Amino acid sequence: MSDFKKIYDQHFQNVYLFALSLSRNEQIAEEITQETFFKALNNIEQFKGNSKISVWLCQIAKNTYFSYMDKQKRFEPDVRHEKASGFEIEKKYVDKAETLRIHKLLHSLDEPYKEVFTLRVFGELSFDHISQVFGKTESWARVTFHRARHKIQDQLMEEEL
Repeated sequence: MSDFKKIYDQHFQNVYLFALSLSRNEQIAEEITQETFFKALNNIEQFKGNSKISVWLCQIAKNTYFSYMDKQKRFEPDVRHEKASGFEIEKKYVDKAETLRIHKLLHSLDEPYKEVFTLRVFGELSFDHISQVFGKTESWARVTFHRARHKIQDQLMEEEL
């Protein structure tokens, strides 16, 4: 794990800048970067050493970005149809119901996931500030937030089944 921390510390900035160059959006680049390192950590045994680790990480980032964009395209609403059908009011109601659902799921999370997610999303704290609150590293804050987000997404998907 300490080897992975070295990899993270050495390559985070480059992967983030690469993701930013693809997305041209800081928030998306941050999400892509954290997802990249999460995937790399889970699949580090698949790294064969045939290329530089930075190339491998950027390849993961690129694939993650394109997957993200594919998902966004699938969920893009048809704005003309929404306005014509009065969908805006329905959408606001669904958004409020969805927000309440997410809050309920959030309260069922164990610590530190609940607090890290709350500080990041509702408190709008940076990962650096979250790490200072907990006396941990910034990478710990990123990974903990990422895991919390996945736990909530998994629970949302289970509820839909």
